Amino acid sequence: MKLNEERTRLPHWMKVPMPNGVEYSRVKNIVLKQKLNTICVSGNCPNKGECWSSGTATFMILGEKCTRNCKFCQVYTLKPDPIDYEEPDRLADTIKALNLRHAVITSVARDELVDGGANFWALTIRRIKEVNPAVTMEVLIPDFRRGNKTLDLIINEKPEVISHNIETVERLSQAIRSMARYNSSLELLRYVAQSGLIAKSGIMLGLGETEDEITKAMDDVLEVGVKVFTMGQYLQPTKEHYPLKEYIHPDMFIHLKEIGLQKGFSYVESGPQVRSSYHAELHINA
Repeated sequence: MKLNEERTRLPHWMKVPMPNGVEYSRVKNIVLKQKLNTICVSGNCPNKGECWSSGTATFMILGEKCTRNCKFCQVYTLKPDPIDYEEPDRLADTIKALNLRHAVITSVARDELVDGGANFWALTIRRIKEVNPAVTMEVLIPDFRRGNKTLDLIINEKPEVISHNIETVERLSQAIRSMARYNSSLELLRYVAQSGLIAKSGIMLGLGETEDEITKAMDDVLEVGVKVFTMGQYLQPTKEHYPLKEYIHPDMFIHLKEIGLQKGFSYVESGPQVRSSYHAELHINA
């Protein structure tokens, strides 16, 4: 099969059922009613049907407009709206209404803010725990680009897992990531791990990386203390985004998971449909 045919013809293992069901509709309606954003929608996640049908969602704070223009991401790159300071209350109430035991929170990059949005992040985590004292939490954060004092604002709120994706192997990082740098992400993850909280990261496959580069990325994040690693298939959002090089066969994902576990990760989520929040409720045990 020619490469251009591989790009346009979705392999059978990438096809998922259309989302439906009572629980899916309930989550969708609550999210819409509370005027919240989810990466499930903004990132066009293939697991939306599965997750929403089981009553979970990955919430995205600080709006749906990002100040960066990463070549892999479907989130809008536009001038962000003003901060909505009522959002933490609505989010905390939504988590309670959904009766979630574990919540995953992420955000767009807000480089125009003095603190990159870190104080709002801290406020959101605090408010969620006030309303939902039994809930556990993973926060998938941007790099903020403002030093460790900014990271301390997040760490001091003690979410169970702090996740930051390196997104790809070192060779391709500069080509697909806007402003973020591979080594800077590693240092962020090191700082999180040294705090005693669980550090988590992940990459996409299908961008043209080699197996040796993937295992090198594993070694890099293991060296800085990452306990949980995710690998999933890159899907090119539009023709303007970074080109898809190949669909990775499920057997390769299984092979890479075995390598990761042998290397010493506590958890490795690896599969065509995997995204960074996939099975996130398990990762608090890392």
